[in-house]
Amino acid sequence: MRDNMKHLLKFSVLIAILLLTGCVPEDRDVQSSDERMPVVTTTSFLTDLIETIGGENVSVTGLMGPGVDPHDYQPSTSDIVAMGEAEIVVYNGLTLEERFSEVFDQLGERDVLTLEAAEGIVSSQVLLESGGSDTQAVDPHIWFSVNRWKQVTKYLADELSDHDPENREVYTANAEAYLDELKELETYIETRIEEVPDTSRYLVTAHDAFQYFGEEFGFNVVGLQGMNTQTEAGTGDISQLASFIVDKDIHAVFVESSVSPRSIEALIEAAASRGHDLQNAGELYSDALGSPEDDADTYISMYKSNIDTIVDALNKEDQLK
Repeated sequence: MRDNMKHLLKFSVLIAILLLTGCVPEDRDVQSSDERMPVVTTTSFLTDLIETIGGENVSVTGLMGPGVDPHDYQPSTSDIVAMGEAEIVVYNGLTLEERFSEVFDQLGERDVLTLEAAEGIVSSQVLLESGGSDTQAVDPHIWFSVNRWKQVTKYLADELSDHDPENREVYTANAEAYLDELKELETYIETRIEEVPDTSRYLVTAHDAFQYFGEEFGFNVVGLQGMNTQTEAGTGDISQLASFIVDKDIHAVFVESSVSPRSIEALIEAAASRGHDLQNAGELYSDALGSPEDDADTYISMYKSNIDTIVDALNKEDQLK
């Protein structure tokens, strides 16, 4: 059944590509009276960033909304047509959007400018999957490093400026203002983390999305499912992590907005079977932004929400020890 579904999904992508190459006019400039440059972004993080840098000069279509898991996102026919009609398509890269590869190849043939956000990062700063193996994959969750997100901001501002030099001053000014906001965010994160004792800085989550955060801000990060949410945690993984949690006297774990809570619930049960009290300490935003109602619909508000959830929970945990 799973193989049949894969074939059906691949077939739908190929049909959409055929529609794109056959039905979308080559002259994309005459399709709308809107003078703003049409840009399509994959993740909600990039939607926020391009809207911030581009301002009123860009019309941004984001393909993935709040809570959407990019690891398993299959582009629809309308997504593919939107990318074909865009002037620029911006994606994360580092295999995050695996199901887009054939579409990106077609966009290149149609002279749609495709920008990989990860290209803005120094290659030596791209992390590999934790755990160590002969086939380590790259970690695509670059947005959880504020320093790397600064690099992405500069890179995309330069690329927009090169593509649209008439508005270079606007893109540069917007990027510089945003970089100042990211500096303030760093200060906020560091100040809040200082509230947590070094011995309590363990972040246990559903999947390994926070490795960049851990490296940058001095946290021990453990993800139950590994980097890719398509990988299910087995009973052995749960048992091993439960033993680790008991050994380190950890009492708080976190669910994620774009990942099923089932594995974390199983982990809590496994800890309980060992006589250890482990609590679901709250929800973190990992692979997508939240909604305006949650006040987590921008990169900065999302990050502050995560930090507040983490620090408040670990402080409470430390008080109970």
